[in-house]
Amino acid sequence: MQDFEDFVALRSQALLRTAYLLCGGDKGAAEDILQDVLMSMYGKWRRIRTSPEAYARTALANAAANRWRRRARKPEAPLDLGAVPTSRGHEEHVVDADSVVRALAQLPKKMRAVLVLRFFDDLSEAETARTLGCGVGTVKSQTSRGLARMRELMGEQVLTWN
Repeated sequence: MQDFEDFVALRSQALLRTAYLLCGGDKGAAEDILQDVLMSMYGKWRRIRTSPEAYARTALANAAANRWRRRARKPEAPLDLGAVPTSRGHEEHVVDADSVVRALAQLPKKMRAVLVLRFFDDLSEAETARTLGCGVGTVKSQTSRGLARMRELMGEQVLTWN
C-alpha cells in the first residue's frame, strides 16, 4: 500500500486545509474528520486509487456536514479557557486568514463547502458539483450568494487568502 502512503504524504496538508475550512476553523474537528476519511480510504484503496483526491474531498464535505448535524442534535459544551485572543499574531496575513475563516464559519454548511472547494481548492464549477453531488446551477447560485454574504460579514476587507 505504498501508493496510499504516498498519497497521504503528498496530499494530507491540502486535505487538512480543506477540512479546516469546512469545519469553520475548528482545527481539532478538521483533524478528526480527516483522520476518519483517511481510515475509510485505506480500506477502500483498491477501488478508489484511480481518483483518491475527488473521493477524499467528497468524503470530507460529507463528514463536515454530518458533524454539523450531530452538533445540532447534541451541542458540545465549550471549555472555559479564559480570554481568547482575536488574532493569532501580528502579521496582517494571519489576521486576514483568521477573518476569512471566521466569516466562513458563519455560512450555511453547503454554501461554505461550495466556497471552500471553488476558491481554496481551486475546483471548477463542474468538479465542485460532482464532489458535492449537486448541479452546476446550484454551485453557481451558492457561490454568488456565498460571496455576497462574505462581503457583508467582512465589510471592506479584501477576500483573498494566500
